[in-house]
Amino acid sequence: MRPTTDSERPRTVAEPITYDDFAKIELRVAKVLEARPHPNADKLLLLQVDVGDERKQIVAGVKAHYAPEALVGKNIIIVNNLAPAMLRGETSNGMLLAASSGEKVILLTVDDQDCVPGARIK
Repeated sequence: MRPTTDSERPRTVAEPITYDDFAKIELRVAKVLEARPHPNADKLLLLQVDVGDERKQIVAGVKAHYAPEALVGKNIIIVNNLAPAMLRGETSNGMLLAASSGEKVILLTVDDQDCVPGARIK
């Protein structure tokens, strides 16, 4: 077996961005009010979330990892100012944050019940 070269190793750090780039991203706590399977996609769920001052729909590719009923009531972290995107006929108005650990996908959640929907992540 030959040794792995640096060019063959996966990058563990993305290209650097500036603070100004990062500051454009609005991360918020959102409470999942409803979750259901996407009618036109096997891997997607439709989430209705409360972001404090508004309710919005997010389309998320987590159906293989979470049952819809297991998400209701969770306080998740979302990118709140992502431009709307049409995904298989449904509008997504944000993106939830999740970590990949091997084959597992883990939603980033807030476990302190005093953290209200709409709280800004700094």
